[in-house]
Amino acid sequence: MQRTFMAWGALLAMLAVAIGAFGAHLLEPVISADYMEVYKTGVQYHMMHALGLILIALVAGQWGERPRLRWAGRLLTAGILLFSGSLYVLSISGIKVLGAITPLGGICFIAGWICLALEALSHREKS
Repeated sequence: MQRTFMAWGALLAMLAVAIGAFGAHLLEPVISADYMEVYKTGVQYHMMHALGLILIALVAGQWGERPRLRWAGRLLTAGILLFSGSLYVLSISGIKVLGAITPLGGICFIAGWICLALEALSHREKS
């Protein structure tokens, strides 16, 4: 789990940088300012939660593999796909129905952070 989340976190962070650069250099001249803001929001949340995956990998290295940590990582990954992915497609295509998917990704983000918090609150150091 630790290596998997570290690798996925790094790859997703790299992808956030690439998607951000694509938006700044190629998309900005061709989409509206409003859609560019939507796109940038997707990039910001994408990067924050990719870094969250790396954090979960580091925590798993210290505390061991725990089911709540595994769920936290899965939920952050799903959140990136649903939240950021829907914002990317919405901003490029203008298909507004995709906005209905975005909150599902937000719920995944919230649930993932709750899983991490619950693990932190229940964790006991070995003496």
